[in-house]
Order: sequence, then C-alpha cells, then structure tokens
Amino acid sequence: MKSTKDNLQVLHEDNHIIIVNKRVGDIIQGDKTGDTPLSEIVKQYVAIKYQKKGNVFLGVVHRLDRPTSGIVIFARTSKALERLNKMLRDKEIKKTYWAIVKNKPEKEKDTLIHYLKKNPKNNKSTTFPNPTPEAKKAILHYQLIKTLDNYFLLKVDLETGRHHQIRAQLAAIKSPIKGDLKYGAKRSNPDGGISLHAKAIAFTHPVSKELISIVSETPNEPVWNSCT
Repeated sequence: MKSTKDNLQVLHEDNHIIIVNKRVGDIIQGDKTGDTPLSEIVKQYVAIKYQKKGNVFLGVVHRLDRPTSGIVIFARTSKALERLNKMLRDKEIKKTYWAIVKNKPEKEKDTLIHYLKKNPKNNKSTTFPNPTPEAKKAILHYQLIKTLDNYFLLKVDLETGRHHQIRAQLAAIKSPIKGDLKYGAKRSNPDGGISLHAKAIAFTHPVSKELISIVSETPNEPVWNSCT
C-alpha cells in the first residue's frame, strides 16, 4: 500500500523538521511516472494539521530508492534545509540500514571499499575495486546480526552516500539484497520492493541542537517480521 496523508507514519515532527517512515514503492520526489511523491503527501499532511494557507515549504534533505523503505528527513524551514544539507556533506548524520541477503558474506563483519560509477541509461551503478575515471569512492561497514531460516540480516552503516551504494557493494561481495533483481537477486519480492530498510538515524537538530535519535519499524512482512 502506498502512503497517503491519512496513513503517513510520522516518527518525529517539530517547527523545523519532519521525519517519516517511507513505505516500499513511495517515491521521494516527482518523476516521469507521474505518481504522487512522498514530499507532496507530507506537504498535504502539514497543510491540514497546521491549517496552513497557500504553499507549504518542504525541503527534501536526502532520498531513498523507490523499492526501499525506512527513515526519511524533510525540512520544514529553509534554515533547517540549509543546515541539514551541510550536515550531510560533513557526514554529521549517522544512518544505519538493515539488509536481508540470500548469501552469507564470507566475513561476518567487514568494511567495504569500492569505486562506483553510475550509468544513467539503466539507472545502475557498477563497482570497481580500484580508482576508476568518473567512479566515486564508496565506503560502508556491515555486520551480520541475525541468521534467518533462508536468509541473513546485515546491519549496514554508511560512510559515504553514493547512488545505489549498499545494493551495489553487497552485490559485489556476492550477497545481493533479497528481491533486488537489478543487482543479482534470483527472484522479486511480492511487493515489488527490495529488503533494504533505513532503520535508524542520529544527528544534532539543526536549530535546537538537541540530539535526535530515531528507530523505525521494518515493513509488516513475514521475512522482516522474523528479524525482530
């Protein structure tokens, strides 16, 4: 089920930011599909809840791929957007993901370093083990945190934020994400998504300076439910 303003799962909101739990299939911003993006749904929610007339300001701080789920931050003021963008560049926002993979990685805990090159034609990133022209360095840290009946649950901490980074890097070590046909999974998930979830986020509030630490629920789906 796609998000609407009536079933939007808001994890945190204040005068400057709003954090939601994105569903599989939601798009963050409008694209050629013409589907209503999550940013517009959040705008509707803010307009109705706070009885705002006219245009509602909502800044997109970061994105999640359409087939993924989890935490997304939006800015409600230009001040917050500018500061959050800088915090992202300065790596001051800590993001933790959960990924379900079919093949157990050789190492239960490791740091992956690759060089990723995006191909806009097929919207896919290719991994290279060494520096390559036009490829960007990608670093992540993963840890096996649970063995399921037929799959393995990994906790992934991103050090860089590249296009399809987690998907491409896990595929490069022969542990593609469940349902991710684009990066080597054998079959799709029933909901058309992939088993990658932005599970937790921690950062200093851009205006109040309080510590914001959010943990989100994984999708209500059998394999995800076996992870908790």
